[in-house]
Amino acid sequence: MESELRRIRMVVALTVVLSLGAVLVVPSSVLMGATGVVGDEGCPLTEADFAAIPGPVIDDAVRLAGELYGDYREGDSDFVRQLLTMYLEAQDKDFIMVFNAGGWGSKSLELSPDWRSIFDGIKSDLDVAGYSTLFIDYLRTTDETVRGHLDEMMSMLSLYPSKARDLASRVQFLTDHLPGTRVIVTGESTGAIICDRAMDILEGNPRVYSIQTGPPFWYRNKALERTLVLKDNGIVPDSFSQGDFFTIISTTLESALGVVTPEGRSGKVLYYLGAPGHEYSWEYPGVYSRILDFIYQNFEIN
Repeated sequence: MESELRRIRMVVALTVVLSLGAVLVVPSSVLMGATGVVGDEGCPLTEADFAAIPGPVIDDAVRLAGELYGDYREGDSDFVRQLLTMYLEAQDKDFIMVFNAGGWGSKSLELSPDWRSIFDGIKSDLDVAGYSTLFIDYLRTTDETVRGHLDEMMSMLSLYPSKARDLASRVQFLTDHLPGTRVIVTGESTGAIICDRAMDILEGNPRVYSIQTGPPFWYRNKALERTLVLKDNGIVPDSFSQGDFFTIISTTLESALGVVTPEGRSGKVLYYLGAPGHEYSWEYPGVYSRILDFIYQNFEIN
């Protein structure tokens, strides 16, 4: 057992050293994130659809793209098209829920069953109250190469200065041009960091809220107004959020030996490390009860 623990410590230490070395030697080049409507399998939007958008909305999208990423032309800018697509899809919606995955930030809501259950649970209550909802993925990493992962690593270590601004700008664009629409920015694990940083930028926007689960142990939330942060699922505290290294190491070793983890006490970090409590499904008492309380307190729902 002691030899296994020593080997794990060496692997972790080597990973940290190599990561820091990569951050120092690789030049910073923040890659643009991407937004997309969850489950959008209908007919793609046409040029006619975009032509119906008011001129001031298009002008603002082009202006924002130029501020964030330099000179962009309306016709060939992915960023502008993403903004205008969100605008068209969200025109008749009361709520927009934006998902930020953990890990490298490249996983969609459809590939995140726990958070998909949370989205469905929230939508169910909003539906009963007569509100309409749109689900949006925010993929902060779209380049699944070494370069893309290094970019995400550097951004995370510096607390997402550029990517948080990118996310916050998209949200601000929607609330600027869709009066009455409210946005809930959500995130799991490392995705909670960018949510908090974006909420800090959006501090003065009262129509933006945030729900976050399992933020990393090394990060302390700064923007707590209109924000709910969960660090346990009502069954067991999140070992990753609490920095409980002994539990993480012992659970990882037990998993390697074939020991079955009880329901509600599982969870993974970086695919391989066991992290009890780092799992947030709608069915868990500490998840649905606290989220519903947050929804009822902030919105007109009885």
